[in-house]
Amino acid sequence: MREKKADIGDYMKVFACTAVMMQTVLSIVLRTEPTKNYQILIGLLYNLVKFTAPVFIFGILYTTIRTIKPSYKDYLKKQWSTLFVPTILWTLAYLLLFPNLQQVNSYHNWSSFLWQFINGNAAPHLWYNTMMLQFIILMPLFWFLAKFIRKNDNYTSLIIAVTTVGYFLWIYFYDLTVFHSTHEESWYLLDRLFVSFLIYGIFGTLTWIKRDSLEKFAKVAWPYLILLFIAIFAWTNCELFGFGFPIHLTDAPYYKPSMTLYSLVVIGLIATLAIKQINIDSKYLSLFHFLATYAYRAYLSNVFWLQIIWQFGGRNVVLVNPLLGILACYLLTWVLSFSSAFLFHNIWENIKRVMP
Repeated sequence: MREKKADIGDYMKVFACTAVMMQTVLSIVLRTEPTKNYQILIGLLYNLVKFTAPVFIFGILYTTIRTIKPSYKDYLKKQWSTLFVPTILWTLAYLLLFPNLQQVNSYHNWSSFLWQFINGNAAPHLWYNTMMLQFIILMPLFWFLAKFIRKNDNYTSLIIAVTTVGYFLWIYFYDLTVFHSTHEESWYLLDRLFVSFLIYGIFGTLTWIKRDSLEKFAKVAWPYLILLFIAIFAWTNCELFGFGFPIHLTDAPYYKPSMTLYSLVVIGLIATLAIKQINIDSKYLSLFHFLATYAYRAYLSNVFWLQIIWQFGGRNVVLVNPLLGILACYLLTWVLSFSSAFLFHNIWENIKRVMP
């Protein structure tokens, strides 16, 4: 029987998807060149929700390790329908209906069309799909890690230490060579290489295996996590506003020590909330599970719906009152994204039933 209640991974997906839509709205509003005060507000809000990709990767790995038996063929078959088909369809929609949203370059023939299709440049947010689908393809590595830890529990601390040190060396390399550096334009694809988010996949895997230890830790650590959240949030804002005005959201990438620590603290806080609600059998568990089921597909469509909202009045509201415009565009985008995800999923399921 299909599960109806949420796990920690579901909470991660819902928080990530809900927050990333705010990133999308803030990015488009910033292009209207708002006043300095509104730029400060946009920068603060952007840093506040700048945890989405790490949290989503963590959630996917947690739930997959918890629920999926390591049958790679069956797993890929399921993910083809759940993830790959929506990705293909929405990428086509962006390239054909909103070609102006392309990043870095634009297609001009079939080969460049295919390149834009697979590299995540079809729309501002599709870089994430290119990165995330690598984790789906490489899932046997995480199954192996889970199996190894179950049999060799004493290696857990070593794996955490090696992962942490290795990841910070990676972002140090990225900072030296890519971020505002020599290879900023030529090596931009590194930001969608799975290695750039590997720490969150490994920690998501370990969290399910060591869930009892995590629950004990969360009960004690949550007040300290809140203090860390405040301190690191201040740190990320000092870094962003240190570049001066007008602000550029590209100056707040994921690949910095501050953003990495911020994402990990947010993961800890979301996990703490999820554990508490699971333990009391909260009435919201079913809602979170329902939303998590459609979170990825809602994410795929959010830029599409925002473009329509923007062209049919959203921009005018922002020009009159940026704060009201942000809230209105965000709420409408969220509702349309999840509603369309639910609707299109059911249409697809009905099509599959009648197909031979």
